[in-house]
Amino acid sequence: MATQPRKLSLLSDTYAVCRLGRDDDVPHWAQYGEFLSVTRTADELSIVCPRDSVPPDIVTEAPWRCLKLEGPLDFALVGVIAAITAPLADAGIGVFTISTYDTDYLLVKEGDLARTIEILNESGFPCG
Repeated sequence: MATQPRKLSLLSDTYAVCRLGRDDDVPHWAQYGEFLSVTRTADELSIVCPRDSVPPDIVTEAPWRCLKLEGPLDFALVGVIAAITAPLADAGIGVFTISTYDTDYLLVKEGDLARTIEILNESGFPCG
């Protein structure tokens, strides 16, 4: 049975979640930085990228900070996100999660970062 990872690392940038039109191209300004996520649906193009690269006319929700669950993670793992987010939900902290092939990322509002790290450390998920 796969062992659940326990350590998270804080990425250095501050991020924005951007909403573009469903038929828009991925803009050049969004393609840089330590972390980038692009999701296209029938309704929208959603991009998470460093806040400093986003032009002022783009619809955004910011500022977010990003914690990376140290991986790679085994696809057989169950409940990884639930184990991390449950204590945060109990504390009233909202999260935005993104999963990749190798691992999971947890974004929290910048104003909640210190409390998030404290709660995760207390819950057995050290943040370094």
